[in-house]
Amino acid sequence: MLISDFDYDLPEELIAQAPLADRAASRMLVVDRAAGTWSDRLFTDLPDYLERGDALVLNNTKVLSARLFGRRSGVYATTSKSDITGLVEILLLKRVSEEPNRWEALARPGRKMRVGEGLQFPGGLEATIVDRGERGLRVIEFAPVPDFNAVLSRVGHMPLPPYIKRSDEVADQERYQTVFASRAGAAAAPTAGLHFTPDVLERVVSQDAKPVEITLHVGRGTFQLVEVEEIERHEMHSEWYEISAETASALNEAGRRIAVGTTAVRTLEHGIREAGGRFEAATGETSIFIYPGFEFRAVDALLTNFHLPRSTLIMLVAALAGRELTLAAYEHAVRERYRFYSYGDCMLIV
Repeated sequence: MLISDFDYDLPEELIAQAPLADRAASRMLVVDRAAGTWSDRLFTDLPDYLERGDALVLNNTKVLSARLFGRRSGVYATTSKSDITGLVEILLLKRVSEEPNRWEALARPGRKMRVGEGLQFPGGLEATIVDRGERGLRVIEFAPVPDFNAVLSRVGHMPLPPYIKRSDEVADQERYQTVFASRAGAAAAPTAGLHFTPDVLERVVSQDAKPVEITLHVGRGTFQLVEVEEIERHEMHSEWYEISAETASALNEAGRRIAVGTTAVRTLEHGIREAGGRFEAATGETSIFIYPGFEFRAVDALLTNFHLPRSTLIMLVAALAGRELTLAAYEHAVRERYRFYSYGDCMLIV
């Protein structure tokens, strides 16, 4: 299967650059797999599609202020990025170890930063490059500071995706998190969850459906580019996940499992395979890659945003809904001026 099989044309003006004033005000394209049809609805209609005994699976990962601006060596002397000699940008992907405090990160300009080089950031953060990978990937070790997480929250930036053509703002600290985010560790938001409000979650419960939580810390595996022509040759990077004993029990008892986001799908499908057909409490790393031809064992329906062409995310959607139906639904969404990507509208596949 070729990467070009997952291409589509998207006018740039349909890429959402900011969230709506109301989280729950997004449109929702409902795709019926059995009928091969779709309908235009609102996200607030989601509870109408839930049934008694359904499990609505939410990813409770919390986005770190993972984007750091600093300089190579020397002293960090100014807050103006354009005035910094030797400016560097670091995106923390995942913590490798706590003692010492090492992180896998993407570095810009990656070609110039070598093993052993020192980095300085605001707030007194200092780091050293201790390992080097391809395409800007580095392992960096931070010097000890009191309460590293608090310093990172204060001086780091929200890691908005590169297709959002603006700097992060104070509002993004709240709006680029789900209302149920509780487990810090992600380098990007599980964006399908951004639509939910406490009121919508209460309406889910009123339908006798049960919200349950898993954790997958979104990292390089989710947003990395596919750089091979034949998608079967693509290798996913691993991401950390956890399924609690309480969640495993609820999933085993559920009538249907509705995943909120592709990260929830990957966690569920990995988990059920690791446990041999029934869910068990589990924690670890997953690099599962889902594309057409995949046999779903855990997921019955999916709420997801609209994804980039040629991405592993649209491939996962096409695996569930079918490639032709997925691309036809995307073409409809473009014609109807849906908002795309992280801060955009959503799609419910039933």
